[in-house]
Amino acid sequence: MTAALGPRTDAHRHHDPSVRGFASDNYAGAHPEVLAALVLANEGHQVAYGEDQYTDHLQRIVHSHFGPSAEAFPVFNGTGANVTALQALTDRWGAVVCAESAHINVDEGGAPERMGGLKLLTVPTPDGKLTPELIDRQAWGWEDEHRAMPQVVSITQNTELGTVYTVDEIRAIVEHAHAKGMKVHLDGARIANAAASLDVPMRAFTNAVGVDVLSYGGTKNGMVFGEAVIVLNPDAVSHMKHLRKLSMQLASKMRFVSVQLEALLAKDLWLRNARHSNAMAQRLAAGVRALDGVEILYPVQANAVFARLPHEVSRRLQERFRFYFWDEAAGDVRWMCAFDTTEDDVDAFLQALKEELAR
Repeated sequence: MTAALGPRTDAHRHHDPSVRGFASDNYAGAHPEVLAALVLANEGHQVAYGEDQYTDHLQRIVHSHFGPSAEAFPVFNGTGANVTALQALTDRWGAVVCAESAHINVDEGGAPERMGGLKLLTVPTPDGKLTPELIDRQAWGWEDEHRAMPQVVSITQNTELGTVYTVDEIRAIVEHAHAKGMKVHLDGARIANAAASLDVPMRAFTNAVGVDVLSYGGTKNGMVFGEAVIVLNPDAVSHMKHLRKLSMQLASKMRFVSVQLEALLAKDLWLRNARHSNAMAQRLAAGVRALDGVEILYPVQANAVFARLPHEVSRRLQERFRFYFWDEAAGDVRWMCAFDTTEDDVDAFLQALKEELAR
């Protein structure tokens, strides 16, 4: 006889839920609608390793956003999504052209090169965005056996500096890369914020303009964990399911990743969350602009505000609100808003900033 499973738990809360910060949208918890979806998927048994009904249904939802040829491969995390996607697009001798500030270059511990076995060819950019002209600084030497072969252009939407590519800018990059025989990968860790900023569907700057593979980000937009590699151009890759397993990104209980993606994408939760976090960043930026002694460094187009202020002010402010230095030597900081950031959170932070500037 099987014992009934009840709601009892021996877990305890180990944090103060009233503590707020602006360090990362990863600091936020999960959206209640995502948690509710996890509960729905939890009853009973489902086939493991992606043969469950939730992963099957996810494919139909992905088709509605990215076209009938798109196929989603749920994975554990963003680095795993990027490494798996880039491996799928390159040969063993291949290289990837990306911005010097790209997450795959700066914040993934060397995983694309060490785990993916590929070479990153980086380009300095003024605002985190590549252009056809900037790509050409590294897109050369295909017949030179002494040089890793440029095979992929990887862009991030929105970028690590909070800037957003327009649809036409991405179209120009894709056309330029394809004309050179290269493929295009889009790191979409915050793709929802970019779509909300541009007020266009996600397809407008992905499959509609010829992007080959997308790393779709959900964790920063309200999921507990999980992302997806979405193959937009099936001709660009092969054996993705084998590569996902080889890359240690195949979840046995995949339904719990897939149902979270469904909760975001089936209706408009992805967009509601992104619009809110973007709006909170705009509120924060407007308040910062009214203060003397703080410089906003880049256009505020998504849910990030990059600023420069006296180092000692930042240090004191960090004792009240958690956030990170972007370039400590220069005094540059990054303030991130999340789907659960409130107007009161922003206003309290601005008041604290004003007080520390006045000291």
